[in-house]
Amino acid sequence: MELTNLIGYIAASMTTASFLPQALQTFRTKDVSGISLGMYSVFTLGVSLWLLYGILLGAWPIVIANAITTALASFILWMKIRYR
Repeated sequence: MELTNLIGYIAASMTTASFLPQALQTFRTKDVSGISLGMYSVFTLGVSLWLLYGILLGAWPIVIANAITTALASFILWMKIRYR
């Protein structure tokens, strides 16, 4: 594996994993009071565009990381809308 891809996969794993605690906490407590609807809306759209960018480039570290992050961010956004 090329060093560039290795760095991409490591970075993708770390940034994607950082969303798991928030998603689990939100799911368990249903407390979304500390989550900004505006921020998560813009963030989710941005991550979705990064996913599209990765797909268009065929850059798998970008695609995998942003597919998972989009799913997690969308879940948190859905919880914010549902439980606010």
